[in-house]
Amino acid sequence: MSADQPLVAPAAPEQGAANAEELAYRLRQQQLTADFGLLALKTYDTGALLQEATRLCAQGMSTRLCKVMAFQPEQGNFLMIAGVGWKPGYVGHARAGADLESPAGFAFQTSKAVISNHLQEEARFRTPKILADHDVKRAINVVLLVGDEPYGVLEVDSPLEGRFTSADLAFMQAFANLLGVALERQRSEEALRENGEQLRQSLEHQHVLMQEVSHRVKNSLAIVAGLLRVQSQGMVSTEARRALADAEARVLTIAQLHDRLWQTGDVQSLNLKEFLEGLCEQFSSSVATNVLTCDATPVMIPTDHAVPLGLLVNELITNAVKYASPEKPGDLSISIKFCGDGLRLEVRDHGPGLPADWQQKQSASLGMKLISRLSRQLGGEPQWLNALPGLRFILEFPA
Repeated sequence: MSADQPLVAPAAPEQGAANAEELAYRLRQQQLTADFGLLALKTYDTGALLQEATRLCAQGMSTRLCKVMAFQPEQGNFLMIAGVGWKPGYVGHARAGADLESPAGFAFQTSKAVISNHLQEEARFRTPKILADHDVKRAINVVLLVGDEPYGVLEVDSPLEGRFTSADLAFMQAFANLLGVALERQRSEEALRENGEQLRQSLEHQHVLMQEVSHRVKNSLAIVAGLLRVQSQGMVSTEARRALADAEARVLTIAQLHDRLWQTGDVQSLNLKEFLEGLCEQFSSSVATNVLTCDATPVMIPTDHAVPLGLLVNELITNAVKYASPEKPGDLSISIKFCGDGLRLEVRDHGPGLPADWQQKQSASLGMKLISRLSRQLGGEPQWLNALPGLRFILEFPA
C-alpha cells in the first residue's frame, strides 16, 4: 500500500464520541483480530504473514502506517521487515535504534508497551528518522514475542493529530500475541522440516554405507573364492579338487546371503518367506530345470539367524541336487512352518533315500558336519528320515 492510498475502514472515534460509534469501532477491531487469527492458521509464508499483519493492524487502528521492526542482535538495532504506508525502499531496508531513547527500543528493552501521542513534545524519547521522514505525530509500540523470546516490536504510527488509547493498546497487544504464536508455529514446523530433511539425508547416507560395506564383503569373499579356485586347479587329487570347489561354492553363497540381507533395508529382522523364496529362485536358476518348490510361513526372524539358515538350506539343496538327481518340478521341496512355539524346516527329495548302512553320527563328510553345526547354531537337532521315496530332512528350532 502506498502512502497516498486511503484506508477502507471506519475512522477512529474522537475523544468523547458516542457510545455507538465507539462500539462499532471496537467491534471492527475484534473482527480484524479474528480474521487475522484464521489467516495465521492457514499461512505458511512468513513474509506474507507479517505483511498481512501490518495491513490488518493498520486498518484496525484507522491509520496508513504500520510496521514490524525485528531486532537484529548482530547490529544491535531494528530492521523494518514488513510494513504498509511507507515510502518506497523502506520496507526490508530501513533501520532504527533499539536503545531506550527511542519508543520502539524502550518497549523492546523494558517489555512494556509505549504510547506516545505527541512525539514532537516527547521528553522521554527522540523521534526516530523513519518517523520524521513520514511526519509521524504519534506512535504506539507493543513487544512481539515468539515463544518466550522477544522478536521485535509491532508499531502503529499516524501523521494525524489525535490520541491512541488503552483500548487501542489492548487491540495491538492481542494482534501481536496472535502474530507471535503464528511465527512460533512456523518456526517449529520449519525445524521439523529441516530435521526431516536431515533424517532423510542421514538414511540415504546410511544406505550408501550399507551398500559399500556389502560390496566390500562381496569383493573380499570373491577374492577368497578365486583363491580356492586357483588352488583347486593345481590339485592332482580329484577328491581335493572337489573339496576346494565345494568350499568355493560355500564362500560365494555367504557373499550372496550378505548381498540379499542388506537389500532388505532392516538391520534387525527380515521376512522369512520373502528371504527363502529369494534363495529358491537363486537355486532354481542354477540348475537345468525348475525342480524346487518353496512353502514358507510369513514370519519375521532376526537377521542373525538368516546367514546360518541360508547356509543350511544351501547345503541341503546342494546335496539333494548332487545325490537325488532331480529332473522335474516338485522333485525338491523346502518348507518352513510353525510348529508349537517354534519353526519346522523340512527339505525333501525324491531320490534313492538313505543307504541301509548310513549312520548319521558316523558321517565324516564336511557337508554333514556343517549341516549339524548350523542346525545346532539355530537351536535345533537335525533329523534325516527315509520318505519312501526320497529323503526328508527335518529341523525344529525356536522362532
